[in-house]
Amino acid sequence: MKNIKAIIFDAYGTLFDVNSAAEKCKGKIGDKWENFANYWRTTQLEYTWLRSLMKRHKDFWQITEDSLDKSIKAFEIDASMKKELLNLYKILSTYEEIPETLRTLKEKKFKLAVLSNGTHALLNDLVKNNNLENLFDDLFSIDDVGVYKPDPNVYDIPIKKYGFKKNEIAFLSANTWDVSGGGNYGYNAIWVNRNKNVFDKLDYSPNYEIGNLSELLEII
Repeated sequence: MKNIKAIIFDAYGTLFDVNSAAEKCKGKIGDKWENFANYWRTTQLEYTWLRSLMKRHKDFWQITEDSLDKSIKAFEIDASMKKELLNLYKILSTYEEIPETLRTLKEKKFKLAVLSNGTHALLNDLVKNNNLENLFDDLFSIDDVGVYKPDPNVYDIPIKKYGFKKNEIAFLSANTWDVSGGGNYGYNAIWVNRNKNVFDKLDYSPNYEIGNLSELLEII
């Protein structure tokens, strides 16, 4: 991969483990914790897409809470756990290889940024709580355009800031719809396929598929 000037990462599911909040409560939730976590995440994403289509925008934190309300009811989880789960969502853990990989990329003088559905406040807290604040040049949020990924206006945010050509940006996401969104926009989109999933058919096939972020160092 040549002529890359910036590497931009999705946040949720790519840098930060979206299931880690529920996992920390698995002693209380029981064996259904993982199914519950996946349902919460799926509902959260569905709400972002539906709200974008309906033009009824809510910020990501409100959507996270709304989707949790539904998930708690669907899985018959004690409603008193809502506050604990939301607080844990603000301090999601990174995947194991993330800090060292980012440090290596920073040493190679790439411009590093996050492009996320999350609010500016959520992203700042996540990065700070995981001691990553000195590694990123920018934390871009969809709040600046008022619509969620995969709307092209979201992927345009870093281009407007940096003035780079689209093909000078490597974009990484664990979400196939996000990879397709960034790839169709014109980024060099890379799929982080941690769970050996099947890629969606959305008019884009990534040139690279990696199992975790450390493998990016072999192709960048």
